[in-house]
Amino acid sequence: MLEAIAALSTAPLATIAQRLREATLPYLGSTALVIFTEDCTGRPQKKAGDESIISRVSIAELDHIRASLRSDGSGGDDPGKDDSGEDAGGGSRQGAGWQGDGWLGEAVLGGEPHPVLALSSPSNALLVLADPQPLPDPAQHAAAGRILRYLWTLAAERIREKVADAPPSYLIESRAASAERVRVTAELVDRHSTTLETLLAALRSPALGDDAARRSATDVAAKALVGLRTLNDRTTELVEEPVATAFQRLREDLKPLMNFSGIDVQFIEPPVNGRALPGEVAHAARAIVRGLVLAMVDQSGVRRIRTQWDCDGENLLVNVRDDGPGELSAAAPNMARLAQRVEALDGSMSVDVMPGWGADVAVSLPLDPPARQLADVSDWKLGERELEVLQLLAAGQRNRAIAAKLHISENTVKFHLRNIYRKVGASSRTEAIAMAHSNGLR
Repeated sequence: MLEAIAALSTAPLATIAQRLREATLPYLGSTALVIFTEDCTGRPQKKAGDESIISRVSIAELDHIRASLRSDGSGGDDPGKDDSGEDAGGGSRQGAGWQGDGWLGEAVLGGEPHPVLALSSPSNALLVLADPQPLPDPAQHAAAGRILRYLWTLAAERIREKVADAPPSYLIESRAASAERVRVTAELVDRHSTTLETLLAALRSPALGDDAARRSATDVAAKALVGLRTLNDRTTELVEEPVATAFQRLREDLKPLMNFSGIDVQFIEPPVNGRALPGEVAHAARAIVRGLVLAMVDQSGVRRIRTQWDCDGENLLVNVRDDGPGELSAAAPNMARLAQRVEALDGSMSVDVMPGWGADVAVSLPLDPPARQLADVSDWKLGERELEVLQLLAAGQRNRAIAAKLHISENTVKFHLRNIYRKVGASSRTEAIAMAHSNGLR
């Protein structure tokens, strides 16, 4: 147990789902484990286990499960049903709560109905275990529930801390993955919307007979359109945050400092109608301001700090100023780390120190990613054939098409893909594609 806790508490974001699954298996078996956290805008899903589940699980499915978890256990939304109460995939509510704060039932996961156990966390992250297999002894079952809750809380806190202190490389990769997910979702919405709108036009034609069939088909197509649009909006919500909401979260982050330090931290609100911030920009901006405030507090004689955000449509403009002695050094290690965060997002930071009058720090963070550049992927140490497979994968080819192009079997393609996932640190096909795209492979 201690070894599992140590591995989990030091796990990088890319392996935290696998570490959590390894830690929980002795107490609660499962075929797959999925973590859903909106703090990680690039990869809100972190998964381990059965590839047939984790490669297909969708945000819409996880949202349904979260809705049931938020219910009181005697009612609420069913994760296998849509908003109208109609069955959306065969799921049905089967269980009561898990230790009073979870949800145990049947839900659609990866396109198929599965028994699932779902738990939340204080950071609003979601844990879903597919096909849970608890220990048969009731006493052991209760103890296993407590252990599972402890391990999940530890993992959720680890994710929150890692995102708050994310290195520049994570921010770059997160931005690329976010942009890729938006692009793919937008393409799906456009393609299916066109098809369904054409179907609606045909079914509404007075030249067709059987009015009852036409009405039924129209209802089905309209519901599918609503579902696609909802998915598109939900994906946008995950990768963008209104500037006013992001700033309010900053105020909440700094509230303990305001309460206990005796320093007056003033906030100049951004325009409420400003452009929404990409998730990684919002996370980075909050971390940068927190770091600047802590660096300023370390000076003697600081009584007031003012922070201001603005948005010019292309950049988030951050200004933090203190009334201290003007001893803040841009060369200090903590300031250098903040400068690296800014550079990771192609931004700029200037420090203007006025002895006796305080320090004034201005940060500009572009809202759009820089033009894609071809990067060196030699660090992945892929073999020649593995690189060919990854390039075809990044181009949208399925296993059968890859096998045909390279004149190899589909089993050989799967073998190469397993090696590729391991070498690049991806847990699924989607993640490998996003990482390939972020490194210029198309």
